Amino acid sequence: MSKVSIGKKVPAFSLPATGDQTIKLSALKGKNIVLYFYPKDSTPGCTLEGQDFRDNIRKFSSRNTIILGVSRDKLTSHERFKEKQSFPFDLLSDEDETLCKLFDVIKEKNMYGKKHMGIERSTFLIDEKGVLRYEWRKVKVKEHVNEVLEALKAL
Repeated sequence: MSKVSIGKKVPAFSLPATGDQTIKLSALKGKNIVLYFYPKDSTPGCTLEGQDFRDNIRKFSSRNTIILGVSRDKLTSHERFKEKQSFPFDLLSDEDETLCKLFDVIKEKNMYGKKHMGIERSTFLIDEKGVLRYEWRKVKVKEHVNEVLEALKAL
């Protein structure tokens, strides 16, 4: 499967999600999608990022936009994380890294001198027709949601 690129349609995907459902890209046509990849449930940066999206959900909803968070965590972990943080959006479980590879977010990371492969915090904005319009890589959580909202206004 080739990687996504700006200005091109995002290939169809389907992943298990919170709420005992399967999210399919094809079922989301007609809506803008903010797809944000994060390293791990319930860690400080990932919690802050999710809270920022949560706290701005009305601004996204008013622009016909849904938010989906993606990590390699199991659904049980996602369910706890979503409930604890009262996230009004779904979290997708990509344990086999299918979507992570499609969006090329698995990168070598260095933590305390140890190298490992993990998700590089990244966000993608897909328009109502399923075309990738914007991408943010190596995301810094502070002010990120505002950048995404500004890009959404430009669509």
